[in-house]
Amino acid sequence: MNNTDVDISYRRYVISWVAIGIVVIYIIRLFALQIMSDDYKKNADSNAFLKKIEYPSRGVIYDRKGKLLVYNQPAYDIMIVINEAKDHLDTLEFCTALNITREEFDKRMAEIKDRNKNPGYSRFTQQMFMSQMSDKDYSVFQEKLFRFPGIYVQRRSIRQYQYPYAAHVLGDVAEVSPADIEQDEYYMPGDYIGKLGVERSYEKQLRGEKGMQILLRDAHGRIQGRYMGGAFDTRPVPGKNLTLSLDADLQALGERLMEGKIGSIVAIEPSTGEILCMVSSPSYDPRMMVGRARSKNHKLLSQNVWKPLLNRSIMGQYPPGSTFKTTQGLTFMSEGIIHPTQTAYPCGHGFNFKGLHVGCHGHASPLPLVPALSTSCNGYFCWGLYHMINTHISKYGSVQKAMNKWRDYMVSMGFGYRLGVDLPGEKRGLIPNADYYDRAYKGSWNGLTIISIAIGQGEVNATPLQIANLAATIANRGYFYTPHVVKKVEGEPLDTAFSKKRYTMAKREAYDYVVAGMRASATGGTCHALAQYDFMACGKTGTAQNRGHDHSVFMGFAPMDNPKIAVAVYVENGGWGATYGVPIGGLIMEQYIHGKLSEASEKKATEFQNRHISYGNTLR
Repeated sequence: MNNTDVDISYRRYVISWVAIGIVVIYIIRLFALQIMSDDYKKNADSNAFLKKIEYPSRGVIYDRKGKLLVYNQPAYDIMIVINEAKDHLDTLEFCTALNITREEFDKRMAEIKDRNKNPGYSRFTQQMFMSQMSDKDYSVFQEKLFRFPGIYVQRRSIRQYQYPYAAHVLGDVAEVSPADIEQDEYYMPGDYIGKLGVERSYEKQLRGEKGMQILLRDAHGRIQGRYMGGAFDTRPVPGKNLTLSLDADLQALGERLMEGKIGSIVAIEPSTGEILCMVSSPSYDPRMMVGRARSKNHKLLSQNVWKPLLNRSIMGQYPPGSTFKTTQGLTFMSEGIIHPTQTAYPCGHGFNFKGLHVGCHGHASPLPLVPALSTSCNGYFCWGLYHMINTHISKYGSVQKAMNKWRDYMVSMGFGYRLGVDLPGEKRGLIPNADYYDRAYKGSWNGLTIISIAIGQGEVNATPLQIANLAATIANRGYFYTPHVVKKVEGEPLDTAFSKKRYTMAKREAYDYVVAGMRASATGGTCHALAQYDFMACGKTGTAQNRGHDHSVFMGFAPMDNPKIAVAVYVENGGWGATYGVPIGGLIMEQYIHGKLSEASEKKATEFQNRHISYGNTLR
């Protein structure tokens, strides 16, 4: 064999392997397209079938007395199949029928085809063109629908809110985002999902299950009827109804009283942890967040400098002020730092020691625990904290260990961590521990350094919900239920987390003395305005220091025995706790206990409704 024969033989092998390689590549590609991928099957199915989703009605929402709060009304989505419409749709006539411009049409079509904004895009399947068309607009459009090939109508429902109240609790519903679709395969582009409030936290119960009709089409795309007589159709399953723990009348009163003010009212039923009202001010009418105007209104609200979208009841983190003194009395007595009848702590217009002065208003001194609470004595509780942190080293071993013991008491009473309310966005507040102060002061600190936490100032922060929960815990004499706004879910039990008692570290005897102190405050102390009521109210004021005007704070419950309601009121820049907190809290108690306000109380409610606070340029 010569060199020429060898060369020809070599080339023959190379060409053969190349040919084999090409054949193998084609086989793999065909296998991937026909077996591994269902793209062609989808396209074929799209030509033969129209899969029409039937959306379930969303569960309705009631208040604790059965009043309808949220319901559904019909709406219509305009859907487009790009492959059917591209060569046959009279764009000008279509825009005229929908009362939109050509620019709006082009913009929407570009959004539909943008796979970043619409990851489920296919030219063979229905895509959302316009959502939530009203009954009135649809009746006009329906007459012309036959002129627009590739255009279909999907019947839906949109939320309606019966009252202009409780927007932060109820929340709203809007179109799903790409992140929503990625997290849950239930959703497709154009679907709706709860965005805030119970609409968000109970989304899976409220949304129900989709159904589907499979319609048969001919070669021209015309609907011929149901495939196999509807044998493979599935019916939608309606969402479950919710009964909230809110009292609609109490909520309405609370929102009236907070008009022109920034702050919150939270009321809880101590025996269950059910939230009776949750007011965050400023608020907004939930009906603003319905239909095609939602996007515009949401933008306006989000740009509002007063932040009406912020649920201050669970997101606002404030110094609790003197309401926090109740936790100090409970801790110091349970730890044996004080005796309830002890009168050893002086208050010469405040706490004075080693050059440190924490001011206090004038009152008799020294005092035991009960009158110290009723008069809101700063000196008494500052001395208690100083002795726990500084002078009981033999008991705790170090300042750091004493501090962490104090922190453990606060956490057991519901501070420093999220309580677990069934609403999205809850904040935890702040309860400092030894590590916090070691970092802040490089290990050189003691009870005097942090003395302000004894009166609910300094580093301590709490949400209005946590303050209301403290009132409920004292009303129960040492335990609370995780606060929640949903009382019942149709057809299923409520989460067991809401029915378990959560006990604090404080002793029952200590609670009896703190209750007595809060009752004394209502009869002749800083909450004396509560003495007018025919139920035995207990209360504690707070005047939380602020860079501007002080915040007005109140915490209380009623009746003293077998309590039915615990309430916290927080009015930013409202001044003394007795100025806004106490009278507003008293009206809330009266409304719930008696079911209405007396004639005199109604006049007072109107007065407070019209009493607005000037916040100037102080924006939050």
